[in-house]
This record gives sequence, structure tokens and C-alpha cells, in this order.
Amino acid sequence: MINREIIRIKIVQLTYAYYQNGNKNIDTAEKELFFSLSKAYDLYNYLLLLIVAITKESRRRLDIARGKAKREGTPEPSQRFAFNRFALQMEDNKQLQEFAETQKRSWADTPEFVGKLFEQIEQSKIYRDYMESEEDSYNADRELWRRIYRTLIQGNEDLDALLEEQSLYWNDDKEVVDTFVLKTIKRFEEKNGAKQELLPEYDSEEEKEYARKLFRATILNADDYQRMMSEASRNWDFSRLAYMDVIIMQIAIAEMMTFPSIPVSVSINEYVELAKLYSTPRSSGYINGMLDAIARHLIHTGRLLKSIEEHP
Repeated sequence: MINREIIRIKIVQLTYAYYQNGNKNIDTAEKELFFSLSKAYDLYNYLLLLIVAITKESRRRLDIARGKAKREGTPEPSQRFAFNRFALQMEDNKQLQEFAETQKRSWADTPEFVGKLFEQIEQSKIYRDYMESEEDSYNADRELWRRIYRTLIQGNEDLDALLEEQSLYWNDDKEVVDTFVLKTIKRFEEKNGAKQELLPEYDSEEEKEYARKLFRATILNADDYQRMMSEASRNWDFSRLAYMDVIIMQIAIAEMMTFPSIPVSVSINEYVELAKLYSTPRSSGYINGMLDAIARHLIHTGRLLKSIEEHP
């Protein structure tokens, strides 16, 4: 699950923290990097458990509504949402259960939030259409949750604020992790039951090695990379460059120099986007121009054995 987008974000954060920390120990910093990446995977599991928590809340309310209907002699409410087959499969999932058993944090700790989110779902057109639909199938149940997640959970500001309170590591993770939750929902199959596999923490050892090599190259070759920036900034005032801009360019150069298979344009574009997220409004254009100039100079002098493609 942990991909290069998440890794780049974490390395920007951890490199900045490394220089802010008086005790500059690269081994300790590397352990912090991998711990931070593991927290992104925790968030993935935690968001899947939100589906389970909402379903349990719906069953709790259904029991209350049933009791009331029995006392008053009125028709019992539908149990379709409370016993949604996809949600029940998620609840029974072995991997998710194992994760939940190791965590101190639970959605049961925030019942007001879960209750409010359930009410938002219950009042939505997505929910009404589902409850009124004649199609009664596992696929319809799974599709309901895909639509709920995209519409009411992804981009939910109350949820974002709650997650930020619960873990500092999750500040910038949710937008990326949301895409993996949606991918997981789409991949679920009824025949797999409780043994349905979730996404692994890493797709391969290659991604872990990418994180390790990029972080170490960024720190160990800092003087060399900053010299490149200084030389390339003759038309700009390098001394007035925002500190975060220096960090972002340092990591970008490390990626260009360390990974032959990653095109120069990909590296530049990725770090220009990170500058929009982490630095000043004018930084992205400046970084784009600087990295382009540095890459061309490195290619021209034979230090970088890549071609440079045109990029936006």
C-alpha cells in the first residue's frame, strides 16, 4: 500500500525534522521514517474499521427502533443497511480483526462522531436509493459503501480534524490513504469471506529500499546537493530561499542522482507538487526552474546519465 507518493511526503517531513533536531543521528531518523510510514498503514486499517463502526451503530439503533415498533404495534424498520453483506464481511475480516486487537485506539472511543456520520449517511440520497432499490445483491451492498466512502467520508472535514487530533502522523496521509481504501472496497469478493486479503503494508521490498536509499542520500550528500543549488541560483538570490524549498530540492536532487529508472521529469513534477503543499505560494515556480537548470547542468557535465524530458 505504501507507495512513493507517501514516501516522498514522509521524507520531506522527516528531513525537515532532522535539521531542526539538535541531535542529528541518521540511524534514529531512519527509524522514525519507517515508524511514520507504518502509521500511514495504521490509518488505512483504521478507516476500514470505520465502516464496521458505522454498521454496528446502525444495528444498535435498529434494535431500539425494533423495540419501539413492537411496543407500538407498528411495522418493523428495514434491516437492510444494518446487515449489509459487504459491511458484515469487513467486520469478520481476519486481518482487520488482528489489527484491531493490537490497537489502543478504537472508534468506540468517539461514539458521537460515529453517530453523527451515520445520521449523515441515513439522510443522504445514496442511502435512500439503496433502501428503496429492488436489487438485493452483494455487489449492490459493496457499491453502496464505495459511494458512501467517496461522498461522505473522503473529504469529510470533521473526520480530517478528528484524525489530526488522534495522531500527528496522519496530518497529510488521509488524501492518499483514501484512494487505497476505495481500491480495497472495489477488490472485495463475497466468495473470499473473512479471508479476503487487504492491501499489504508494502507492495515489495523495493519500496522500502527506495525510502531508505532516498532518505540516506538526501542527508549524506547534503553539502554536494546544496552546492549544486547555489551554482544554479546565480540568477536568483539563493540566500533568501525558504528553508523548506532547500529541503525539497535537496530530496529531488537525491532522487534524480540515486534512481536511474525514475525519469527526471517525474522527479521534478513530484517535488514541485510537494512545494505547493509545504512551502510558499511562489516556491513551486522557483523550484521548477531551479531543478530544471540543475538537471540540465548535471546531464551536460556527465554526472547524471539521463535525458531530460519536457514537463509542465
